[in-house]
Amino acid sequence: MKIQNKKIGINNPTFFIADIAANHDGNLNKAIDLIHLCAENGADAAKFQHFKADTIVSDLGFKKLKSKKSHQSTWKKNVYEVYKDASINLEWTKKLKKACDDCGIIFFTSPYDLDLVDYVNKYVPAYKIGSGDITYLEIIEKIASKKKPVILATGASTLKDVDRAIKVILRKNSDICLMQCNTNYTAEKKNFNYINLNVLKTFAKKYPKIILGLSDHTIGHATVLGAIALGARMVEKHFTDKNNGEGPDHKFSMNPRSWKEMIERSRELENSLGSGEKIIEKNENETVILQRRAIRTKTKLSKGLKLKPSDLISLRPCPSNGIMPYELKKIVGKTLKKDIKKGDLITWKDLKL
Repeated sequence: MKIQNKKIGINNPTFFIADIAANHDGNLNKAIDLIHLCAENGADAAKFQHFKADTIVSDLGFKKLKSKKSHQSTWKKNVYEVYKDASINLEWTKKLKKACDDCGIIFFTSPYDLDLVDYVNKYVPAYKIGSGDITYLEIIEKIASKKKPVILATGASTLKDVDRAIKVILRKNSDICLMQCNTNYTAEKKNFNYINLNVLKTFAKKYPKIILGLSDHTIGHATVLGAIALGARMVEKHFTDKNNGEGPDHKFSMNPRSWKEMIERSRELENSLGSGEKIIEKNENETVILQRRAIRTKTKLSKGLKLKPSDLISLRPCPSNGIMPYELKKIVGKTLKKDIKKGDLITWKDLKL
């Protein structure tokens, strides 16, 4: 997969998306400031969410629920009002794209209605489909038809739901990143019990040609590092300038400091993963000598002696011309060609073969 100039795949660095979402608090200048902040701290892309309250939530529907649930329980306004406040003025789009371009990062968004899919198309090199739309096949198909990379989050869904959506996308487009996700946004520590990173193994087996990713809402870096170790190469986390803001997304978002640390730890992990081939690494060439044992003499031995096990001991270090302990049987019974001091190395050149 390639999004603008960024290659994304198992042999490439993890692609990090800063989801600014509603953290702009309805202020364009703050949205642009957040773009600069995430770029300064290592983000590859800044993502927004394009929606209109009327086409994403039913005011009556949420009122009929009578009580707010999950992460919405702490919202001070009703659900419809929160979505209305968090919606992006469409006139911002061009300016947000320019701000990203100026910072050298990628702009894209999640459009949450069919008209917005068309509207944002000229501004985005990829589309993100949020977990809540995994059953909204009409919008999934329309996004796939744009022939741009599709990032599909899979929170609060079953494998059957995922497979249904993937099949719709594949009819139009094979450029897919499939993200494991948990859609509980309460930022509680117990949420780690439900992240289920091992689903990435299931995805890898079922969809071997699809890029894996993680859309995450937990505190800290544990889930991100685990996902990368399991093969994820795209990570989306919410981003804010401060976690005590009034909006719905600030509490569980990463701030500039934690974001930068996440990137640094992730790059360390990527460097640690290696090729999978078990070899003596370049930085171990000297420790091979220092830590391995070689066959040495227990006492001073004289020329002409026929070696017995009781004459020999395996001790560190082991220079390159040393004889390994596993070769002991090969040298027992051989005759020495010279005197050897106690504790000294026996080499093949010292033996009559």
